[in-house]
Amino acid sequence: MKTLKLGTSSLDVPVVAVGCMRINSLDKQAAERFVQTALDEGANFFDHADIYGNGTCEEIFADAVHMSSSVREGLILQSKCGIRPGMFDFSKEHLLASVDGILKRLKTEYLDVLLLHRPDALVEPEEVAAAFDELEQSGKVRHFGVSNQHPRQIDLLKKYVKQPLVANQLQLSITNATMITSGFNVNMENAEAVNRDGGILDYCRLNDITIQPWSPFQFGFFEGVFLDNPKFPELNRVIDEVAQRHSVSNTTIAIAWLLRHPAHMQPVTGTTNVERLRDCIRASEITLSREEWYSILLAAGNKLP
Repeated sequence: MKTLKLGTSSLDVPVVAVGCMRINSLDKQAAERFVQTALDEGANFFDHADIYGNGTCEEIFADAVHMSSSVREGLILQSKCGIRPGMFDFSKEHLLASVDGILKRLKTEYLDVLLLHRPDALVEPEEVAAAFDELEQSGKVRHFGVSNQHPRQIDLLKKYVKQPLVANQLQLSITNATMITSGFNVNMENAEAVNRDGGILDYCRLNDITIQPWSPFQFGFFEGVFLDNPKFPELNRVIDEVAQRHSVSNTTIAIAWLLRHPAHMQPVTGTTNVERLRDCIRASEITLSREEWYSILLAAGNKLP
């Protein structure tokens, strides 16, 4: 498994992160096999959130990995917080309580990375800064980041937060690629020229913030996967041709497409199928040509101006 530096941190992390949002759909034996498969393949970066399964996903993971101090040394654990029923909450009180709950469920004394989940409209960045300071000083969190935030929201936090923000988890896939396509439709009058994210892709590159694409196989907002979907015949034809050329699966090519981007992203998988997980991880071995990358982009319905 290839690695990358997570943002400006000293963390060397696998280029593919293992998402644990659906691990609560597995029984004990299947969960153990899933986690062990990831570790056997060198994918020791696990992404969680306190809302996944209302906390049960973190508990199931800790049991599946047979958490202990020696096991913990070989893991890189990331979790997210800030979403509550009917609201978002970045208050100091909630962030501190959330981390305590996460650590208890994961059976660990610290998180390698904590991300703020969906942006809180009522955020008071001074409170976030105070929470981060306390979490860092207590040793409960070593690195910090955000999720689903645009440049100005990050800048607002950075005005008060002294810790580097090392990651931004954002929805991105071949079929949800407006953060890429808006970049080459600059100054055009078409709908594709609409900047929907404040230029977050270039912002993260300029500020050494690692983008973590979530839902790398989804189209829309959890409407389904595009692979082998009759709604995307041309896209699947091209992906299958590229996959055959490299002697890998279409799953591998979908992840390799993200890894080919020079922003050095870290896609977060969502599958609990061990074979598909292996296919995702194998993408770290594939480098698509410029021609292949663009052919896939265009097959998804995007047009060059």
